[in-house]
Amino acid sequence: MSAPTSTILVVEDDSIVRMLIVDVLEELGFRVLEAEDAKSALEFVENTNEVIDLMMTDVGLPDMNGRDLATQARKLRPQLPVLFASGYPESIEVQPGMQSITKPFSIDQLRNKVKQMLDAA
Repeated sequence: MSAPTSTILVVEDDSIVRMLIVDVLEELGFRVLEAEDAKSALEFVENTNEVIDLMMTDVGLPDMNGRDLATQARKLRPQLPVLFASGYPESIEVQPGMQSITKPFSIDQLRNKVKQMLDAA
């Protein structure tokens, strides 16, 4: 399932961090959608013409936290795998199909986690 054409929605309010994550994922061959907040992310999720194979979201977003975003996104796309990025991963309750990665993370950690989640989906 982790064909190079998998699409990942990256939700991160810090533009520099978002740019780095997007660059890494694009170099790994993924198609990447970018959102700076939950509102923008939900616009992608609500667009039924848009394929999203995985959503990677920061937990601390300015308008809605990442957990609430995941809940909203899953109402529209119940099978959507969600990867939470957080400096405090132990504070994240992950449901089936969701995982977390600790910031800061290496390129290898990100690649391995994303491929593992896409393969499982």
